[in-house]
Amino acid sequence: MKKLIATTFCLALAASMLAQPKTNLRPDETVLLYASSFDGNIDTVYGEKTTFAGFEMKEANGLTGPEDLPANGNLGNISDLARFDLYFPKKPNGQMVVVCPGGGYHIVSSYNEGVYVADWFLDKGITVAVVKYRLPNGHRFVPYADVANTFRYCREHAKEWGVSQIGVIGFSAGGHLAATASTLWEDAVTRPDFSILIYPVISLEVGVTHKGTHENLLGKNGMWKDHYMDRYCLEKQVCRFTPPTYIALCSDDTVVPAENSLRYYNALIDLDVPAEMHIWPTGGHGWGFSAEKFVGKGKDRFAYARGEFESSLGRWLEALRK
Repeated sequence: MKKLIATTFCLALAASMLAQPKTNLRPDETVLLYASSFDGNIDTVYGEKTTFAGFEMKEANGLTGPEDLPANGNLGNISDLARFDLYFPKKPNGQMVVVCPGGGYHIVSSYNEGVYVADWFLDKGITVAVVKYRLPNGHRFVPYADVANTFRYCREHAKEWGVSQIGVIGFSAGGHLAATASTLWEDAVTRPDFSILIYPVISLEVGVTHKGTHENLLGKNGMWKDHYMDRYCLEKQVCRFTPPTYIALCSDDTVVPAENSLRYYNALIDLDVPAEMHIWPTGGHGWGFSAEKFVGKGKDRFAYARGEFESSLGRWLEALRK
């Protein structure tokens, strides 16, 4: 058994050596939420400094073995090494964003919806925390616990970092996680100051949701009519204290129906929560922040609208700051 584990780890390590984002940007610091050691890490994107936050892990996700890291940066099998990468701008403008990459709650898209996101926000003077959260594996409370603990750590250190606003951004299933943080927050510390949702999963209703997101969060057996499904249909959890929200998606998204975003937007405006939504005609799903400078000329299917997207998001963030 020990030989098998060692062989598996060596194969994972070899694979990780081929996995590199198309940027030299690396975090300034990696904060481990629960572990007291970073031994066994195969992730190639981590900070020069490692910090151990020392939070209590109240529920495990049942995953064992090393993490998976294919060349595209879709990090899988995240468990005890749950962590977030911190990126500090040279001239902080007072805002910070906690990033929840997507991946159907099965993987974490750590390049397209992680380090590339950090690159864009840093250019705006915004401090960044990219969360490599534990995958739920049917343990519904686990991913949000990691995001909530990230908020707790960042709030505690906000003053020394020059941060006065901390928001959240999420993509696809990470959008569901970001919307969870925006509606099911526990207190003033864990409530985001603003919320950015990019082609998000919002509802867990059959026919509207993304099936993989639903099954990975709630489990495949016997949960479709469970009351937890309603709890995680987040359009039903919006209240007047839900933070101001920016939503972006494409009409031709065949992975996560536009109905998810529409439901959330309507719930927001019904309760007079400031909301802005942009729907572009084409681009599909999963375009994230993979601009041509990362993926190559002609390979960004959202290139035609990326400038508009970035301009509107930058304007929205600036208005919040002022």
